Amino acid sequence: MALMPVADALAAILAGAEPLPEEMIALEAAYHRVLARDVAARRTQPPQAMSAMDGYAVRASDAADTSARLKVIGEVAAGRPFERKVGKGEAVRIFTGGVIPDGADAVIIQEDTAVDGDHITITEAAVPGRHIRAAGVDFREGDVLLKRGRRLTDRDLSLAAGMNYPELAVRRRPKVAVLGTGDELVMPGTSPGPGQIVYSNGYALRALARAEGAEVADLGIAADTLAATAEGIRRARELEADILITMGGASVGDHDLVKRSLEAEGTDMAFWRIAMRPGKPMMHGRLGAMRVIGLPGNPVSSYVCGFLFLVPLIRALLGRDTIHHVRERAVLGRDLAANDQREDYLRAWLEERADGVPVAVAVTHQDSSLLGNLAAARALVIRAPLAPAAVKGSRCEFLRLPD
Repeated sequence: MALMPVADALAAILAGAEPLPEEMIALEAAYHRVLARDVAARRTQPPQAMSAMDGYAVRASDAADTSARLKVIGEVAAGRPFERKVGKGEAVRIFTGGVIPDGADAVIIQEDTAVDGDHITITEAAVPGRHIRAAGVDFREGDVLLKRGRRLTDRDLSLAAGMNYPELAVRRRPKVAVLGTGDELVMPGTSPGPGQIVYSNGYALRALARAEGAEVADLGIAADTLAATAEGIRRARELEADILITMGGASVGDHDLVKRSLEAEGTDMAFWRIAMRPGKPMMHGRLGAMRVIGLPGNPVSSYVCGFLFLVPLIRALLGRDTIHHVRERAVLGRDLAANDQREDYLRAWLEERADGVPVAVAVTHQDSSLLGNLAAARALVIRAPLAPAAVKGSRCEFLRLPD
């Protein structure tokens, strides 16, 4: 069977991935959730012209030069408007956030005034509109300030509150079930026996899914039997998972049982094995409404494939406005050999030249079992199939890994 190109594999995984249904949640719980609808302001902010400083609200024509002497007729504080109109030769003491009284069109800050009983004199002339926040200077009722597909930041929550929203319509979180497989795996904190290794893949994959906004269920580790693997798959269906991630058992050995177990449970396999490094033994299929991504067992392969394929799928199900990873440009920090027929994703450090251009330094050892190099990497340098040898300083493309 020919290896599937990376782009085709991603297209197959994303095919038909429509945003999940919406749900209403309290604004307090909406951080990092994805908007299902545009959000338009329910009010104008500020609703009236307000003072931006502590001082005196005046008619600019009465305070056009420093010879002016004005009578103070009242006071305005935030939330306590002044009911009278400011007339000729009058001023109103005003504090930041106070509504500009009728008749006034400027504010003289208190540092530029001197108080003489119930009058003030000024040391700087007034300018119409100075120190006044006009009505609607922030936004007006009906302005669409947050678009659907946006993942809400902390500042967005403040904006939504200011627009008078106590709750928002967001997309339901995708449910991702994660199943490790392999008799050789033991949990962290235990002592591995002969031929055993500590299970690590699931921790990175679950964190990656959570960081993208998914709900995650840990299905543990299935033994290398068809019955145990099938049981894990059935548990994912019972949880009504949108995505099942399996790790290991995807190659061609006698003990690689995941593909056989998935097919036995009725999975319609879309592909198996892709033209990339690391991660050739990766597979994808559908089991009813559940999407299945079978990742390789090597920890680096597992993570790189999860980053390249699981992340865009989660984003698509969330209706994100940006689904795909952004390719950035850099220069190589060391020579690279010619590539073979597989698309290569080299773990790399990122440095910066004096001119601000990023320098991608591929780690020396690219073996797909080396967790130390993966943890140290900040990027994946992309090498096209059959790319010729590249020298240090030549241009390259990379994907930035999560911090």
